[in-house]
Amino acid sequence: MAGLRKGISYRFLERPYTRKSKFKYKNYVKAVPNSKVVRYDMGDVQKQYAVRVDLIAKDALQIRHNAIESARQIVNRHLILKLKNNYYLKIRMYPHHVLRENKMLTGAGADRMQTGMQLAFGRPVGIAAQIRRGKPIISVKVDKADIDAAKYALRKATPRLPGHYGIAIVPLQ
Repeated sequence: MAGLRKGISYRFLERPYTRKSKFKYKNYVKAVPNSKVVRYDMGDVQKQYAVRVDLIAKDALQIRHNAIESARQIVNRHLILKLKNNYYLKIRMYPHHVLRENKMLTGAGADRMQTGMQLAFGRPVGIAAQIRRGKPIISVKVDKADIDAAKYALRKATPRLPGHYGIAIVPLQ
């Protein structure tokens, strides 16, 4: 049994043609897979902070839900260790685009077990967030003294996400 395909297979934006209709008989996609992203808001939500540090996409791309969850975990873990609970972390993207795959068999006898490109719409294998260039992906609100810790935490998330990213600091008050 093969696992997930490589992330490059789903990195580039594609037309979001998935035909998820409110009328069941018009659906091409019968069921949407569950998202692996557990939470979108972490830390101290109530407190007022001085700055917001954003991770900004330099390319238009798709990010799979398992990559979003991996980045969330590493940023949250680093902020908890450095700042205790003196931060507010928000995931600014939502995976809604259904990724499909027309699974093809290889090897001897595979031609008798599959239909090839006939009815090749594909089955849902996951979901992804579609990101435009210049949009914030993850935001961390902190005090001025903790900007370096927030920048370092966001920098640690970039190897887990496809594409290239920049970090921007936005004053809040």
